[in-house]
Amino acid sequence: MGKAALGLLALLGWSSQVPLASAAAPTDYSVMIISRERLEVATSCEIGIYLNDQLTGRLFQEESTSFNLPPGDVDVRLRLLPGQAPGCNNGIENQKAQRFTLKAGQVIKYRIAMSETGLYLKQAALGY
Repeated sequence: MGKAALGLLALLGWSSQVPLASAAAPTDYSVMIISRERLEVATSCEIGIYLNDQLTGRLFQEESTSFNLPPGDVDVRLRLLPGQAPGCNNGIENQKAQRFTLKAGQVIKYRIAMSETGLYLKQAALGY
């Protein structure tokens, strides 16, 4: 009985040395919706959405898309993509990106608009 008790104490002591395995808490994502539903951009060209300088989406008129993104900063750049419609050829355009800081669990909607300096995102109401 003494050996069994001693073995049990040794086992309990050893188990306190081993780190407990635990699953990491899931990261809450934010949702960024980008819409071209309104006719604010007077072109039939396809618009490319670049997140952190990578083409991640394409929008035609009256379309929208959404992205599940981790919290933090994201750079968004919009540009007209070359296509078969007249006037959609590559040219010199503004390469300026907009920086957004996203929070975990946030759902935010933007619509594409155009100014003298090019395409940009304008915050919009979620509408639901």
